[in-house]
Amino acid sequence: MKLLSGKVAIVTGAARGIGAAIALKLAEQGANIAFTYVSDSSAEKAGALETAIIGLGVKAKAFQTNAGDFGACETFVNAVLAEFGAIDICVNNAGISKDNLLLRMTAEQWDDVMNTNLKSVFNMTKQVIRPMMKAKSGSIINMSSIIGIRGNAGQSSYAASKAGIIGFTKSIALELGSRNIRCNAIAPGFVETDMTHYLNEGEAGKAFLEKIPLGRFGKAEEIANTTLFLASDLSSYITGQVISTCGGLNI
Repeated sequence: MKLLSGKVAIVTGAARGIGAAIALKLAEQGANIAFTYVSDSSAEKAGALETAIIGLGVKAKAFQTNAGDFGACETFVNAVLAEFGAIDICVNNAGISKDNLLLRMTAEQWDDVMNTNLKSVFNMTKQVIRPMMKAKSGSIINMSSIIGIRGNAGQSSYAASKAGIIGFTKSIALELGSRNIRCNAIAPGFVETDMTHYLNEGEAGKAFLEKIPLGRFGKAEEIANTTLFLASDLSSYITGQVISTCGGLNI
């Protein structure tokens, strides 16, 4: 039997990159998938992902919605419950970066990163815990970052948002453990996606690579594998933890 047979999983920000890899990985293990994307430019990729997931023999639906908007999240979760009947897993993956030195950073840039990366986690968790509490079961997985643990010059907004996710995760695990709802975070290191093309560019890429004990950048599927572990009963006694999936960068 597959690890997630019959489960319903939400994945935010899943039209591409790590989110898409997670949605496919959970679907491969039997989960029905509801996933979000935010921009019109991602609609084609979202449609292709929906088709690919359905091809795996499970149910899937793409929703164009903004996880950083509380009302939109409420509408989305209600639609998922109406369409799928339950929510067993919530992967809060939606995220952006607007890197800049603090001296040059605008308030708007800060707010955009906080709304998408951190407020979205509150928005979605607030909505999904009600059906999970009713079912007395659930796994919430929040995508943090190694940058949220160690910081990085020029990424103060991104680091702050990802560090905030860690504190939120640990607090929610304490609040909801008695209801058999687990909440964990993943802290990816440098992962090759279309958002991180700079990793392979010249001296900058070489400098990043030299810091990683395993000697290579991560792959989206490797983050998806960690997500699958936390979504499944293989991690049934794990909550409130941060798993650094970073090739040893945080040693």
